Amino acid sequence: MYKLIGLDLDGTLLNSKKQISPETIAVLHEAKSRGIKIVLASGRPLEGMVPYLEQLALCSEDDFVVCYNGSIVKNVATGKTIHQQVVTASDVKQIAALAEDLNVNTHAFSQELGLITPKETTYTQLEATINGIEVHETDFTSLEENHPMIKAMMVDEPGKLAQAISRLPDHLYEQFTIVQSAPHFLEFLNPLSNKGLGIKMVAQHFNIPAEQVICFGDAENDHHMIEFAGMGVAMGNAMPQTKAIADYITTTNDNHGVAEGIEKLVFI
Repeated sequence: MYKLIGLDLDGTLLNSKKQISPETIAVLHEAKSRGIKIVLASGRPLEGMVPYLEQLALCSEDDFVVCYNGSIVKNVATGKTIHQQVVTASDVKQIAALAEDLNVNTHAFSQELGLITPKETTYTQLEATINGIEVHETDFTSLEENHPMIKAMMVDEPGKLAQAISRLPDHLYEQFTIVQSAPHFLEFLNPLSNKGLGIKMVAQHFNIPAEQVICFGDAENDHHMIEFAGMGVAMGNAMPQTKAIADYITTTNDNHGVAEGIEKLVFI
């Protein structure tokens, strides 16, 4: 029996209109009534997750959330952090310099300043809009080397970003956790940060073994938690490489795929 359900947001729990369908809400409420923990795990900051946490009534002291692709794991009600592995401005400057060489844009999340970028672009504004936050144009070179950062991102048109990814030096994959959360977003995290570790921290808090965890996702940044879970589920709209590592493939996010997966795999 599964006791914890880990859910990615964009492309998974949310449909293409950035909404949770009534069918999925009903199934998640049923899961909660059965004592199953629901944990949202996203690349988003907490601000961009709060509306959905509230909609699903996941705001008590028994509720935890995995933010920034696992860089920070918090208790929703108290704000207490139970896991945090972040980066520094020195790391962000390195990624920004490389992004310039690769002819793609960049932005980053600062623990003090929020969403920062040396030049506002379509995709940085998209990040801000999705999460309901402001963009702060900031010269990264002005930051102290140890300024506390959460993650750096390369952001650009999918074709340009794909070319940049193909040219990333191998050593970066040892220095950072590198995950693609969308065709236009590539994220650079602390090497000890990923959604799998985030979900693991919550599961350990409740003494739930990995075999009793089921996780749903659609993209590369979901791979760690899909692999950690006893049952890893890919959405019907998932990236091919995500489907390849999943134990089960459900229907799409626009066809209540999370609800379908829970009904078939959990409610048995």
